[in-house]
Amino acid sequence: MIMVIIKSGLQNLLWDMCIAPSMKPNIRRLSETYLEQLFELDDQLMTPELMIKACSFYTGHLVKTHFGTWRDITHANQNVVLADKMNRAVTRYNFRLQKSVFHHWHSYIEDQKEKLKNMVLRIQRIIYCHKLTIILTKWRNRARYKNKKKEDELISKHELQLKKWRNRLLLKGASAGKSNLPEQSSSEVCLVGETPECDISQLPERAILQIFFYLSLKDVIICGQVNRAWMLMTQLSSLWNAIDFSTVKHVIPDKYIVSTLQRWRLNVLRLNFRGCLLRPRTFRSASHCRNLQELNVSDCPTFTDESMRHISEGCPGVLYLNLSNTTITNRTMRLLPRHFHNLQNLSLAYCRRFTDKGLQYLNLGNGCHKLIYLDLSGCTQISVQGFRYIANSCTGILHLTINDMPTLTDNCIKALVEKCSHITSMVFTGAPHISDCTFKALSTCKLRKIRFEGNKRITDASFKFIDKNYPNLSHIYMADCKGITDSSLRSLSPLKQLTVLNLANCVRIGDVGLRQFLDGPASVRIRELNLSNCVQLSDVSVMKLSERCPNLNYLSLRNCEHLTAQGIAYIVNIFSLVSIDLSGTDISNEALNVLSRHKNLKELSVSACYRITDDGIQAFCKSSLMLERLDVSYCSQLSDMIIKALAIYCINLTSLSIAGCPKITDSAMEILSAKCHYLHILDISGCVLLTDQILEDLQIGCKQLRILKMQYCTNISKNAAERMSSKVQQQEYNSNDPPHWFGYDRAGNPLTQPDNITSSKGSLELTVEKSTYSSEEEVA
Repeated sequence: MIMVIIKSGLQNLLWDMCIAPSMKPNIRRLSETYLEQLFELDDQLMTPELMIKACSFYTGHLVKTHFGTWRDITHANQNVVLADKMNRAVTRYNFRLQKSVFHHWHSYIEDQKEKLKNMVLRIQRIIYCHKLTIILTKWRNRARYKNKKKEDELISKHELQLKKWRNRLLLKGASAGKSNLPEQSSSEVCLVGETPECDISQLPERAILQIFFYLSLKDVIICGQVNRAWMLMTQLSSLWNAIDFSTVKHVIPDKYIVSTLQRWRLNVLRLNFRGCLLRPRTFRSASHCRNLQELNVSDCPTFTDESMRHISEGCPGVLYLNLSNTTITNRTMRLLPRHFHNLQNLSLAYCRRFTDKGLQYLNLGNGCHKLIYLDLSGCTQISVQGFRYIANSCTGILHLTINDMPTLTDNCIKALVEKCSHITSMVFTGAPHISDCTFKALSTCKLRKIRFEGNKRITDASFKFIDKNYPNLSHIYMADCKGITDSSLRSLSPLKQLTVLNLANCVRIGDVGLRQFLDGPASVRIRELNLSNCVQLSDVSVMKLSERCPNLNYLSLRNCEHLTAQGIAYIVNIFSLVSIDLSGTDISNEALNVLSRHKNLKELSVSACYRITDDGIQAFCKSSLMLERLDVSYCSQLSDMIIKALAIYCINLTSLSIAGCPKITDSAMEILSAKCHYLHILDISGCVLLTDQILEDLQIGCKQLRILKMQYCTNISKNAAERMSSKVQQQEYNSNDPPHWFGYDRAGNPLTQPDNITSSKGSLELTVEKSTYSSEEEVA
């Protein structure tokens, strides 16, 4: 057929030439019609196929024409929709901008309301105290009036008796002819035993209890030896509901403890024997306290299973039991579920003599099914099976603490959380083998607080789904976890309940990660933020903090070396801030002058800030009248001027650290002790110019001093330190020469060797890096 077409030419080509004759349709020829003229078909035949093609072409052309028109109309509608979206976007942006401005204004107003409320409360307290003063004055005047009235009545009675006696003598003398009568006036009558102006025993019992509750056991015993009235006041039953023998463990002998417990056995609810070296018989006397609810025998080396047996048989109502660092074995573990059916808090920290079998006993009898808090710190003998026993026995645990457990693995936690799905608080410090698998296993629990410290196996993978698995997290402590990066902070940003975040020593965190974290809803409620040793942070992060954290109370930027005075200016805008740690930074007096504009700071730490001098601290103290805690340790340029400034402006100071300040002398400390009467903690380690005189001044002026550190104080004698130890609860003392990293010798002169100075700074930075401090944790 191709050859035929070539020979005949294309002009002779017909549409059905290539169709086999047998398959050609039978077509009736249309002749003498207008179709041939209309379509110019000379010899061609009009078939249904051609008609279909013609109709299809016409229909397609018509559809194409209308589709173009529809498309133009659609594009016009899209432009209208886009314009509407742009208007809505502009409205939304303006609303967000107004909301941001209103939020700052609202925070300021709330702060002013809080100040006004505190002021009103203070005024109410002053009015209340004034009313009490008036009432007590009237009561005292009335008592004096009654006493004077009684005295007058007694004097008049004596005068009446004297007159009768005189008249009788006169009558007898007249009858006997004698007129010798001893003359005696009423002024010669002496009334012995005047009523004191203020007698505390006359106060109501509730007021007496409120006064004596502030005293320690030692002070209560001393008060009971004043007189009979005071002895009766110290024998009020409510005063002996809680007895703390740990404060007098080196003073009171065993026989007095036994007699005290026997006398108040029905009133005692709480007993504290922490660190007491007592005989088993003394511990056995605690079994007579039938109503005992709390018992603390931690660090008692003489506490044994036999002592526990007597206590468990006599005190079935114990709710809180602390057996930390004792020698108990599986025998004690068997007693707990049999007798303490309502036990809620149990501490077995550093008790290494019981085994997994002892934990299996917890399911005996009624079991420890009401246990809420469990502390297993340092119990390295517990295996995976032991944790499985705990899960079977204590399914209601809410708070779990497992510190100093190098043998703790992911399998242990998996075995525990299989049945303990109500855990809300987990603490793992000193567990280097915990990894991301543990974090994933805990997703079945309702965690609100979690703490890991010093773990290198925790990575960003643990935080990948944290907003879905842990929506109620409020406290996160991830200190010294080198595997955490900016990606983890981005995962934490959706947490709406987060209030405490500790990322100290997480050196891979930078400005980008912190900005992504603060852009989320977590920044609104954050109260405490610890970024110590996050050396990549700069002023950009501080600026973002001031914009996004209106409720921040505690901030630690320790050893953030890129922080400058400009960053401090942003910190001033965080009005809710009360505590800040800038130790180890490169700030100078200029930064302290800027920081002094923040009027609400109560705690400041600028330890090892070598560029700070007396002028900067003085300028800060003049504006910080509410300052309570100050740490200027290892700022070697400071002198007596800062101590005098503190004594003048910061009289509410409770904690002061001037360790490593060799220029401080006795004269300045004498002024401090005369003004700062509320001082509780004082660190003067390395102050080589201080002498024994300072201890005498502290005893006179700072009667509330509880903790005193005097390391490397070469001019303070051992005898004076021993006398001072009886006045404070905790004391550290030695008279050795200051170590080389202090940077000066025993006379306070700077060391000439640069190597020593360099090594001292390095050691100091290393010491500072180990401090991962959090104020709420310390309170907790």
